[in-house]
Amino acid sequence: MPGAGRPHKLGLTTYKAGPRRYLAVPPLCIKPPGMTAPHQKTLLFLLTEDWFFASHFWVRAVAAQKAGWRVVLVARESEAAARIAETGIEVIPFDLQRRGLNPFKELRRVLRLARLYRNIKPDIVHHIALKPIILGGLAARLAGVRAMVNAPVGLGFVFSSDKMLAKLLRPAISLALRATLNPPRSRVIFENPDDLAGLAEKHMVKAENARLIRGAGVDMHIFAPAPEIAGPVRILLAARMIREKGVPEFVAAARILKGQAEFLLAGAPDPGNHDSLTEDELHGFEAEGLVRWLGKVRDMAQLLREVHVFCLPSTYREGLPKAVLEAMSSTKPVVATDIPGCREAVRDGETGFLVPPHDPMVLAQALKKLIDDPALRTRLGQAGRARVAAHFSDELICAATLAVYDELIPHKEP
Repeated sequence: MPGAGRPHKLGLTTYKAGPRRYLAVPPLCIKPPGMTAPHQKTLLFLLTEDWFFASHFWVRAVAAQKAGWRVVLVARESEAAARIAETGIEVIPFDLQRRGLNPFKELRRVLRLARLYRNIKPDIVHHIALKPIILGGLAARLAGVRAMVNAPVGLGFVFSSDKMLAKLLRPAISLALRATLNPPRSRVIFENPDDLAGLAEKHMVKAENARLIRGAGVDMHIFAPAPEIAGPVRILLAARMIREKGVPEFVAAARILKGQAEFLLAGAPDPGNHDSLTEDELHGFEAEGLVRWLGKVRDMAQLLREVHVFCLPSTYREGLPKAVLEAMSSTKPVVATDIPGCREAVRDGETGFLVPPHDPMVLAQALKKLIDDPALRTRLGQAGRARVAAHFSDELICAATLAVYDELIPHKEP
């Protein structure tokens, strides 16, 4: 992919864009499915993409292993699968396409999943995002799975977009969620209180079964403070290169502030998303001299040490954006939009600024404050790290997730 393999020089460090590294792992030790110790409980994760598991759930899965669980991942396979398997997690490739809408194909997937569940016999299935919740929920009922955890992270394209396709799909998806989201002996994990309240008001989830676990957790040892680098202020947006992450608004703000700061985009297009930008569009922004597009970045912690401000001007809603929390842990002030998820992470005027979505001018004004005031950047950045330590660290998120599993399948020593 153009932009994804060439080295980029950002001040102090040369790094290469490419697949992101999430964990240092031991030598390969893949355990064949079904080989489990006596009395060992089995936890199965179902997602569309293994790379999303790697970025958002891998640490929790490893914590579950340490607590005695056998862990199985069922997802579409990418380069992340081998790295995940190296930690002893059993990876089973499964083609669960995000954009598939054919009901007959989806029914066949449900039946295949049900057979898989019957073979593995998981004690708990953990479904992540709307499509796995619906298809996995139906499969779990057919297979007689003991307990279920559902995590509707971000509520997805159908509930966040105002496009016609989303509006047409919304009634059917809502009906399917009513049938699968919160069956008996299940828990529903939300990343922010807005999503929890919204689905509770629609009577899609019982309040006593809803749990708030704020995001995916942050390794505060990796995402650590570092002195600001010298030179022009660098403003970073790191995300999938899709429009709803606010990339067009970020570029528009860069046009307004041209010459006053360097604007960097880190991330790749997402062909599985209806709203993805193309490589040609991203190269076009570069050709205008507005931004530098870095592609995927292997070492996000290093990149954050080489910028001054983080920005995520999402236009619809987030679950709880991990990149924002990583930036806050790295003592970077954050400018984000005042939408669900972002407002749970960022405190306006305390750890950064919240601005209205779809408003590049107000976004540029907030960024201008941080460009002009190093002391303000320092104060907001330090407050952001303190907020991560209080609410969003890996240790807190892992403990809260394991507690949900223990509610459903109480921990017993063999």
